[in-house]
Amino acid sequence: MGKDVEHREFSREDRMRYREKVRTNLDALTRMLAETQFECDRPLTGLEIELNLVDEQAEPAMRNAEVLDAVADPDFVTELGQFNIEINVPPDVLEGDGLARFEKRIRGSLNAAEGHSAALGTHTLMIGILPTLEERHMHLGALSDNPRYALLNEQIFAARGEDMLIDIDGVERLVTRTDSIAPEAACTSAQLHLQVAPTNFANYWNAAQCISGVQLALGANSPYLFGRQLWRETRIPLFEQATDTRSDELKVQGVRPRVWFGERWITSIFDLFEENVRYFPSLLPICDDEDPVAVLDSGGVPKLGELTLHNGTIYRWNRPVYAVVDGRPHLRVENRVLPAGPTVIDIMANAAFYFGLVRMLAEADRPVWTQMSFNAAEENFHAGARDGIDAFLFWPGLGTVPATELVLRRLLPLAHQGLDQCGVDPSHRDRLLGLIERRCVAARNGASWQVDAASRPGATLAGMLTEYRSLMHENVPVHEWPV
Repeated sequence: MGKDVEHREFSREDRMRYREKVRTNLDALTRMLAETQFECDRPLTGLEIELNLVDEQAEPAMRNAEVLDAVADPDFVTELGQFNIEINVPPDVLEGDGLARFEKRIRGSLNAAEGHSAALGTHTLMIGILPTLEERHMHLGALSDNPRYALLNEQIFAARGEDMLIDIDGVERLVTRTDSIAPEAACTSAQLHLQVAPTNFANYWNAAQCISGVQLALGANSPYLFGRQLWRETRIPLFEQATDTRSDELKVQGVRPRVWFGERWITSIFDLFEENVRYFPSLLPICDDEDPVAVLDSGGVPKLGELTLHNGTIYRWNRPVYAVVDGRPHLRVENRVLPAGPTVIDIMANAAFYFGLVRMLAEADRPVWTQMSFNAAEENFHAGARDGIDAFLFWPGLGTVPATELVLRRLLPLAHQGLDQCGVDPSHRDRLLGLIERRCVAARNGASWQVDAASRPGATLAGMLTEYRSLMHENVPVHEWPV
């Protein structure tokens, strides 16, 4: 939900007009899918990485406005919490040394940002959830000073009508309540964008859904919340609960959550946008003056502002994106599964694995989603989040096997082939996917390292996080970190 909005009150007329505009947008999109040429000749990929800010004691630093002013780089933007910022990496192609260019740009930008941040007594950190976050940090005043966040908070709680319950049962159990969406800011991710043609969108989205549990098992990096060890990727249940607009009664009735995995395989991107309109009332019923049908009739490309704003308030783990750049429309699958960190090289290895594997699965003659139920994919998703690198996952032809065995035996070779088909330089392919292989052999990712490091005699979460920050900036892959 990156659109800037002004704080305002919404009337019943606003909501009625917005509903009508969203449906008109959906009709326009239907027409565009049949008639319009979408940008997809040289598909681009992109990355967004959310960062945390900490002080010298490894406590969350509520200073993102000062840090952004000091960094003065348009690639860095505000995020929900005052202890968050985000870097939007400009899109690029994968072929050749595209992955290496991404890595070089991210490392350069993050190193520069760390220098500016350190001059203010703060530090940047890539991690799924800050282990040193406490409940006292999670209040309305912790939200960034941007009207859209306050407005979103108001609308979520107006829809819900009561405080949020956070109840996560893992290694330990956490039960608490919150009167703001501030706990959502605890969840920081690395988001992967893949541009696809309209005719291929369903295959790529389905493929991304199939491997989401594998991604979590390999990349889990959020084992702690409010001082408790919970899931290996606690970010998943926390985000699902921290933005839930449903009361208990609506949950029992089967009303869909705004953060959700989905409920079926799709045949078109239209299916997802149509579900958005059918199932979810508006949170921010803000209309613009565009008449999308008139724009199409005149030969133009509509922005579909209401449809995209509505889509931005529905938090699918694999989200459809419609955008217009330089007058040309395009579609993207936005993969929101992975946590941030632990290092740039680990993020790039996760990205290489995802881009290569999803390419092979989407282009397969017999798609994997025709061989497994949607419920099995969702169960894999939560198993990967709960158990991380130690998860057992279902895969057609193998049954339920350790995630590391699934990757080594079946999926890693496919990822190699997929990157070949993308034209990735073999040296970059082998370097990054080799890290995934060694991570599986060592059975160590960010979450398991955090737990092991924090379990040492005399260790504290703050001390572990300080060591984590030092290792993160060395850019040594996490499976090689000492314990």
